[in-house]
Amino acid sequence: MNILEKNPPSIDINFLKRYGEFNEFYNKDKKPIIDNPDSNSIGFIEKLDPEESLETVYQKLHNELVSAILSTIKKCSPLFFESLVFDVLTKMGYGGSRADAGKAIGKSHDGGIDGIIKEDSLGLDIIYIQAKRWENTVTRPEIQKFAGALIGKKAKTGVFITTSSFSREAIEYADLTGNIVLVDGETLSRLMIEYDVGVSKIKSYDVKKVDTDYFEDVVI
Repeated sequence: MNILEKNPPSIDINFLKRYGEFNEFYNKDKKPIIDNPDSNSIGFIEKLDPEESLETVYQKLHNELVSAILSTIKKCSPLFFESLVFDVLTKMGYGGSRADAGKAIGKSHDGGIDGIIKEDSLGLDIIYIQAKRWENTVTRPEIQKFAGALIGKKAKTGVFITTSSFSREAIEYADLTGNIVLVDGETLSRLMIEYDVGVSKIKSYDVKKVDTDYFEDVVI
């Protein structure tokens, strides 16, 4: 039936949106909208261009992998967690070889310190490590105890790594010390992905474009 044959009181956008042909015309040039950008859920309202779509899906997969890694870590034993921490730190360039770093595990479980690692391959300085496989938020008293242990060791730098998170007071206190670095569970998981610890590559894609320099003198 023709629209005008229905004798509508008025014809506006809301009225026309009842018809699929109008919606197709109305939406064809709309840009994509991503629903709730702070979460892993992605809502496609309109079409994405290929590059934006690839980037969006990649970020979604990355965030899902972070959650999966963290969930897996929390199921591991505390001893394995300490070993994992040293794997990440050596991949980041600390401690020289993994064998050298491994010797530090379990040797200094006193005063709130779980291990030590060389700051570089020459061992010019030592970083003291606290590794906590926790569910509960790490609060200020835990950081204060770690800071006291560092003072007792005359240490310049300490790294407190946990599978959980840090309270605002704990973060503020660590900032005040100037020598304690805090690494929460999400950050640790992202470092594991970046440095290929506990993950394996299943597929990769190269996004390419036309090399205009190559065709510069030949295009008519």
